[in-house]
Amino acid sequence: MKWKRDLGLTMRQIMTWALLLLVYLVFLTILGTLFGVGPWTLVAIAFVIAFAQYFFSDKLVLMSTGAREVTPEEYPVLHDVVEKLAAEADIPKPRVAVMPTPVPNAFATGRSPSHAVVAATDSILRLLTREELEAVLAHEIAHVKNRDVMTLTIASFLAMVAAIIMQNAWLFSIADRREGGAWMAAWAVSIVVWIVSTLLVRSLSRYREFAADRGSAYITRNPKALISALYKISGRMDMVPAEKRREVEGANAFFILPAISGNTLMELFSTHPTLEKRVEALEALEDEVRYMPR
Repeated sequence: MKWKRDLGLTMRQIMTWALLLLVYLVFLTILGTLFGVGPWTLVAIAFVIAFAQYFFSDKLVLMSTGAREVTPEEYPVLHDVVEKLAAEADIPKPRVAVMPTPVPNAFATGRSPSHAVVAATDSILRLLTREELEAVLAHEIAHVKNRDVMTLTIASFLAMVAAIIMQNAWLFSIADRREGGAWMAAWAVSIVVWIVSTLLVRSLSRYREFAADRGSAYITRNPKALISALYKISGRMDMVPAEKRREVEGANAFFILPAISGNTLMELFSTHPTLEKRVEALEALEDEVRYMPR
């Protein structure tokens, strides 16, 4: 198929990378100053983090979500759909994973199309028809094709590190009385870093969802199937207990629809466009994809 490269998505990714690099450097420099760590040690730490993120991003995301890779014998339909869509999008077939949760959703991760994983929750496999499942997984394949997964993974990782320091700095300050003041200063800096990195994730993620919706329509030539799937997922999401949605909120930036518990700051830092805007954009694509050459 002829893939339409999204210049807006490309420019947003470049901008996100540039701002992330700046935030990384400022964050590490401030932490190094607070705790008396030398510049070469900071460079080594930054290198190790960057190495781990680049080469193990897919494994880290799967580990954090509880998803596991599955074989064609275990999930033949899921593998068949992913293989078909990958061939249509002209990328290598991604590895396939399933995440056990009552939250119906799907996501993609990995540093490149040749090192990608497409995951679906076991509940979404029971919820959707084959046509709807193809549309949802085509959305995830589009993320892989657009190469936006790695950027989002790194941006999310920085927010996660800042959040860990925010949540535990007071414990560290009690345990380490000599550096108690430094830990509290690190806590204040982490709040700023978390806000900045979260806003970066939100800015990129909202746009990349529109791009992946378009990609799904181009791959399947069936935007109506994705519209139907999004309505089904949204309707079922409201029926899932808030505590179950809260368990998976850390992966919201990766999901096709966010699992908002209704009692969290995630609602203020939404990673996705509204369902209404996504449906409106998909409906506008119907005439375009109807006449696309196969």
